[in-house]
Amino acid sequence: MTTSVLLCDDQELVRAGFRLILDLEDDIQVVGEAADGRECLRLTAELTPDVVLMDVRMPRMDGIEATRTLVAAGSASQVLMLTTFDLDELVYAAMAAGASGFLLKDVPRAQLIAALRLVVRGESVLAPVLTRRLIERFVSVPPPSVKLPEVLESLSERELEVFGHLARGRSNAEIAGALIVGDATVKTHVASILAKLGLRDRVQVVVLAYETGYLQPTGRYGDTM
Repeated sequence: MTTSVLLCDDQELVRAGFRLILDLEDDIQVVGEAADGRECLRLTAELTPDVVLMDVRMPRMDGIEATRTLVAAGSASQVLMLTTFDLDELVYAAMAAGASGFLLKDVPRAQLIAALRLVVRGESVLAPVLTRRLIERFVSVPPPSVKLPEVLESLSERELEVFGHLARGRSNAEIAGALIVGDATVKTHVASILAKLGLRDRVQVVVLAYETGYLQPTGRYGDTM
């Protein structure tokens, strides 16, 4: 099965470079190129690519606003963000907008290809350095005495455990090891959690955990955030 990709970046040389990389893969096809967010929206509607490889900072409409618009419109295309900037606020904004992944432009070729194949399967991807920093920043879970956010009350006790692990960025294998269950069981719980909470992917689990206060600042980056 071939994965169709739309390249969205305001620099022509960058788009050409990514096209050269992706054209080497038999199962990946670049179906179009956009130079800004507005052109990206038009071409996504016209070409319905499986994945939009999206730059963050572009003229007329940036990648975060374009992603937010695509998600709001119900687009089936997954968005994989690529940027030269690794600022926390950009990462969080991209996640909150609905992007399925966020990588830096200096990502190794093999990692980029692997990320594309993951997001097209509905999984989420964050550059390892970004994952570590974000999870380190929000790793404190409120004590049991604190009321559970209402949005999470639909989860069973076991699903809430899995939700906590997902919120910390842990993989299915890591969750299975921690809970002493099989990978298939974890996948079932993850699917149920996403369905109950109306979330697209694991990235949105992290966003929800932060926005509801389920994850709390650790204080490592200051007393307030």
